[in-house]
Amino acid sequence: MTVPALPHAWRFFRAGGFDQVRIETGADLLALDQLDQKLWVALACPTTGIEFDARALDVLDIDHDGRIRANEILAAVRWLRLVLKNGDELVLPGSSLNLRSINDDSVEGARILASARRLLSDLGRAEAEIIDLEDTRDSGRLFAQARFNGDGVIPVEVTEDADLRAVITDIMTCEGSEEDRSGAPGIGQDKIDNFFAQIGAYGDWLDTGSDVAVSPQAGAALEALRDKIDGFFLRCRMAVYSDAAAQTVNPAVEIFQPLIGANAVETAAALVPLPLASVYPQADLPLLRGVNPAWEGAMANFRRLVANDRLSLSESEWTELKARFVSHGHWLAKKPETRVERLGDERIRALCQSDAQAALSELVAQDKLFESEADAIDALEKLLVLRTHLFRLVNNFVSFKEFYARQDYAVFQAGSLYLDGRSADLCLSVADAAKHAAVATLSRIYLVYCQCTRRGADEKMTIMAGFTAGDSDQLMIGRNGVFYDRQGRDWDAAIIKIVEHPISLRQAFWSPYKQLSRFIGAQLEKLAAAKAKAVETDLQTKVASKVVVPATAAAPAKDGFDAGKFAGIFAALGLAVGAIGTAIASVVTGFLHLSWWQMPVALVGLVMVVSGPSMLIAYMKLRHRNLAPILDAAGWAVNARATINIPFGSSLTAVAHLPEGAERSLVDPFAEKRRPWGEYAMLLALIAGGFVAAWRFGLFDRFIP
Repeated sequence: MTVPALPHAWRFFRAGGFDQVRIETGADLLALDQLDQKLWVALACPTTGIEFDARALDVLDIDHDGRIRANEILAAVRWLRLVLKNGDELVLPGSSLNLRSINDDSVEGARILASARRLLSDLGRAEAEIIDLEDTRDSGRLFAQARFNGDGVIPVEVTEDADLRAVITDIMTCEGSEEDRSGAPGIGQDKIDNFFAQIGAYGDWLDTGSDVAVSPQAGAALEALRDKIDGFFLRCRMAVYSDAAAQTVNPAVEIFQPLIGANAVETAAALVPLPLASVYPQADLPLLRGVNPAWEGAMANFRRLVANDRLSLSESEWTELKARFVSHGHWLAKKPETRVERLGDERIRALCQSDAQAALSELVAQDKLFESEADAIDALEKLLVLRTHLFRLVNNFVSFKEFYARQDYAVFQAGSLYLDGRSADLCLSVADAAKHAAVATLSRIYLVYCQCTRRGADEKMTIMAGFTAGDSDQLMIGRNGVFYDRQGRDWDAAIIKIVEHPISLRQAFWSPYKQLSRFIGAQLEKLAAAKAKAVETDLQTKVASKVVVPATAAAPAKDGFDAGKFAGIFAALGLAVGAIGTAIASVVTGFLHLSWWQMPVALVGLVMVVSGPSMLIAYMKLRHRNLAPILDAAGWAVNARATINIPFGSSLTAVAHLPEGAERSLVDPFAEKRRPWGEYAMLLALIAGGFVAAWRFGLFDRFIP
């Protein structure tokens, strides 16, 4: 009785605020098809825009649709489980494999093992028990040295027969080429069959031309000029019909003026649309002199092959010639559309009589005899590619361990952006910033899109960078930074788009005060500008009045003093200042009446009233930051809520700090001089207190009605 295998015991870890599966051993990797896909972090990713081995992506992308899917990874896992005894080496760094790890109990494993030993023998290491991925890179050279390699594609070098080499070249010229396993261009059976099918059809058509009364060369010469000669005689009939038409059917002089300084090629191209000869009523077509220079060559063939060297051609003679060539026209209409026509009639007839098709098919059949051996080498390379790269991809697909461990870049990270005294590591390469931002904004992360260029090169790229620490005061469109890609190359980066979200609690705390400061500053600027404008206008008015109006015409100024008006203004000012002073005094008095332990509580409460709402909103958004929309917008299919909590988010953006042990001098020779703001505040408080006291003692009563 067979004991059923126990289900694999999975382990999970929490990082960034959500649980992910821990894949650390070969057993974990080979049991991946037992893990519920609802627990996978991603179910698909693109093969472009990620930093990963191109050959590994090509091996995994079974249907070659540009996406790696969960089922394709599981297919690779099941295949590895078939050809390996265990998965211990799959999780080890490096690209080598011990031959003892290959499961020769399976047909596929035995075939791969035999291929590995044969490859090592060919490389001069027959006794070796370790094979490396780099060893399979030499298989291309081995295939290049072998006459046949099993892929059913035969290059020119497969035969020493000069005639067959020429036929292979003809087929590649007409049908295109395929890449042989050795890397050389060649042809397969489909191209051979298609080529000779066209050769047969075209050859049959040529044979039927022997029944036509005229030669193919003569027919071609006539067809080359048929439309132009018909057009010439049509214009002649128009000249007979109308005197006005006779004056317009010939080219005007303005057409030839631009050709005076043109070269021969430009002149010939301009003459092609013009008539074959000068047009006049009942004219004959000259065949030797007076012919449009652009058509002299075609006319010479026509005169020699069709017109029996006559000097001119009347319209009736032209009609008779066309009647003689009717059968030729019917024959031309039956010509098959083929790609072999470019080879010429003589070459096509020669190929029809040759046995090249059978000889080439025999070469393809001989090549296919080695298919099993060659496929085994491909399977060996596939095994070594998966052994080298699959474990890392799984830790960037089934789980995001490589991203959340913060030990190295994940496959989707493009590099680091240095800007505004910070380095942002959450950077992705994107194709369209606007399209990406439309979805990525749901991540609730502050996103900056930059256009990156390299000096001295035409390379350009667009990146997205997530800022998760610091503030956004100096992040604005047009600012420049430097982007370092995964290869360490530096790019000039300029901000082209920003998606705003809270960055940190520190920014949210100071945000109300910064907004109030900006508001007060803006109002003061408006007041100062208005005052300056009023002064300027008043000055201009006074100067204008001095210039335009004579001094004798000026009205005398009033010498009286309006005490009632002054008292009203002074009373209103006193009321305003008194109200402000009373409010300040009430707050200060109330604060001073508190117990000593209540004073800091009151201060904290005041701060929380101002900063609390913005901090609460920011905290709620920061808790819901999600990596998934950013990757989804780049073509991934993220299956989990890949949260980025506040501590982890802070690690994705590094803010500039002085290094440990650094010395710092606080002496600044250009520091701004401090103003005695304390004295100003004390003076203001005394003035306010004096106004309050005067109001309380009724000193302003006599000025108020």
